[in-house]
Amino acid sequence: MTTDTTVTWLTQEAFDRLTTELGTLSTTGREEITKKIESAREEGDLKENSGYHAAKDEQGKMEARIRTLTQLLRTAEVGDAPESHGVVQPGTVITATIAGDESRFLIGSREIAGNSDLDVYSEQSPLGAAIIGLVVGATTSYTAPNGREITVVISNVETFTGS
Repeated sequence: MTTDTTVTWLTQEAFDRLTTELGTLSTTGREEITKKIESAREEGDLKENSGYHAAKDEQGKMEARIRTLTQLLRTAEVGDAPESHGVVQPGTVITATIAGDESRFLIGSREIAGNSDLDVYSEQSPLGAAIIGLVVGATTSYTAPNGREITVVISNVETFTGS
């Protein structure tokens, strides 16, 4: 059995928000879904009981989220956003021209962005892997999942401020 010990960088705010979400899902979330399932079960025939199946589906999604959060928080590296020195690294906001279009996005975990409007790309994504370590002014290309070669020019690297 292999273990994936990918470390995810999180701000303290993101860590606290996710810890609260995990606590809520693990307690009141589980209690509420159990009540929904029991209530739907009392309606009778489970084969044709859409309320029961919907509640079981919701329970499965919630348990998957609990597992995801547990793993993420267990392996998280918590700290301040890395100060930008013009080098693309997890936790920085990048402005780049991608296939001719300017784009601004965060490199890291979607969980860092919280309520921000920023797009987020994992450092393991094709784009993220291609630009990690690059400096402002650098040009590179990567192969998209559809096989197309995409050119990227880094025009700015900023410290993530939460927005």
